Amino acid sequence: MLVLRLLNVVAPAYFLCISLVTFVLQIFVFIPSMFRDPSTTPLFSPALLHGALFLFLSANALGNYVLVIQNSPEDLGKDLNLGKGAEVADWLDGSRSPGSALPSTHFCRLCARVTQRHDHHCFFTGNCIGSRNMRNFIMFCLYTSLACLDSLVAGMAYISATLSMSFADPLAFLTLLPHSISQFFSGALLSSEMFVILMLYLWLGIGLACAGFCCHQLLLILRGQTRYQVRKGVVVRARPWRENLQEVFGKRWLLGLLIPVQNVESSYRRQKEK
Repeated sequence: MLVLRLLNVVAPAYFLCISLVTFVLQIFVFIPSMFRDPSTTPLFSPALLHGALFLFLSANALGNYVLVIQNSPEDLGKDLNLGKGAEVADWLDGSRSPGSALPSTHFCRLCARVTQRHDHHCFFTGNCIGSRNMRNFIMFCLYTSLACLDSLVAGMAYISATLSMSFADPLAFLTLLPHSISQFFSGALLSSEMFVILMLYLWLGIGLACAGFCCHQLLLILRGQTRYQVRKGVVVRARPWRENLQEVFGKRWLLGLLIPVQNVESSYRRQKEK
């Protein structure tokens, strides 16, 4: 448990450091050196267009990241009847009285609260993912993968021009790291260039992981399930996939694709207000 709590603090700091390094490299290294074109007007210069694209992706990724943290799932421990003589700690082993709680509620040991439609605990946000912040979490994964892909392409263009190498061969990227390590220790490669090469593989790994996680999460939403329900083998009521999507993304789904907006309220809160 101590290791998990430590990871819950270190992982968000690690993500913010990677975001800051990516922003500095893109704005102050890649864009000024790789996207200059004196023949074009400043308004439509490649540097300005690429910078605007990167800022759009970064703003959506960080904006939804903040919303995931702010929109914590509800603590239902005070509102739900856990059964006579039952404590919140009883949820640690999944025990509950029949009909004492809403479906797919779960007690998170790290957050110390019972959340509705619990999906999983995200260490990179230090928060549980549930009914209130699921859409923002998916948008965060989507735009993080796109920002990493954009940084990967710009970084490869920078390394290609700096080291006078070509990535036309598909195997060139795979052999770049071992070849660069040998050059670095022989003194033929600068520390800054080696750092950019390491960041290329880091962007590739983060981008693929976020894209895969986003696709997996969307498939679960289409089926009306959460990761917690799949892990526990909970059978859910079959519903049309359109209803499942609307429950998570709401009616303002198009606005949520363009700018970070707050997620829809949970069905439990809407029922309680009624």
